[in-house]
Amino acid sequence: MNRKSLVIVLALSFVMILGSGTAYAGQPATLLASGLQGALGSGLGPDGALYVVEGAAGRISRVDLQTGDLTTFASGLPLPVFPIGGVVDVAFIGQTAYALVSMVGPDIGGTGTVGIYRVDGPSSFTIIADLGQWSIDNPSESDVFIPSGVYYALEPFRGGFLVTDGHHNRVLWVTLDGKISELIAFGDIVPTGLAARGNTVYMTEAGPVPHYPQDGKVVAFGPKSPTATEVASGAPLLVDVEFGRGRKLYALSQGDWSGQFGSEGSPADPNTGALVEVKGDGTLEVITDGLNQPTSFEFIGNTAYVVTLGGEIWKIDGVSGPPFGESH
Repeated sequence: MNRKSLVIVLALSFVMILGSGTAYAGQPATLLASGLQGALGSGLGPDGALYVVEGAAGRISRVDLQTGDLTTFASGLPLPVFPIGGVVDVAFIGQTAYALVSMVGPDIGGTGTVGIYRVDGPSSFTIIADLGQWSIDNPSESDVFIPSGVYYALEPFRGGFLVTDGHHNRVLWVTLDGKISELIAFGDIVPTGLAARGNTVYMTEAGPVPHYPQDGKVVAFGPKSPTATEVASGAPLLVDVEFGRGRKLYALSQGDWSGQFGSEGSPADPNTGALVEVKGDGTLEVITDGLNQPTSFEFIGNTAYVVTLGGEIWKIDGVSGPPFGESH
């Protein structure tokens, strides 16, 4: 692995408001909420609401799915050292929320702990796993320049969590009592989003620069799999994967990447992202395109809620096909 494998995390955390207002193709998208700061990962809460992290503000916000109103769920999480990192994802086990914090450690000039934080109250947390120190003590075979890793997704799995490290190119398994182990390692593929069904884990690969569509893949593996199996490919810079209604699998493409901002850490081109369906023949079918630098998404029923780098949440109704939704 080389420095290019970090580009996806830098791209998704690049604090830049590029605006929207594009005309979406396919299933229409409507704006639900805006004004989030450093929006990246998202999760569904036990109350049925959407929760979105705001890395630049060190908080997690609750989104009312009917009105789009934002309220602070938790604040006071470590702020990023650069315009990247901080809290990058949120997930719930039962009634308890957990936050994934990245790029705040001493190895890059910070003073925070890189790891998984249990949310104990509106401004109180317990660090259950120090991922940064573990990665420093257990280096991967990748050629890294951030020893503590650059983490992206947090997924509940078998009573603990799976975590993707887009810099060390591996997935970690973390128990609730803080035991950390490497579940599976990869070459320079840049692991990003996660979803689990039973004992099978589904993961998106952004692929190395320049993020060709053929390198954007959805793969699957089990808890003891030495390698991952390709499920589908064909969309650039894949960043998330989720199940919709009827066990259908969907993925999120941040879009075409041309590096027009002058560095490998620039995000995908504006308004080129897409929500895609994973088809049985290994292809990815576009459901809605023209999305402006999406970073994560969640399903509730037939509706997909897409979070964007510019701090917006877009609602796409009727995503699943009959009998679960509208035809498209």
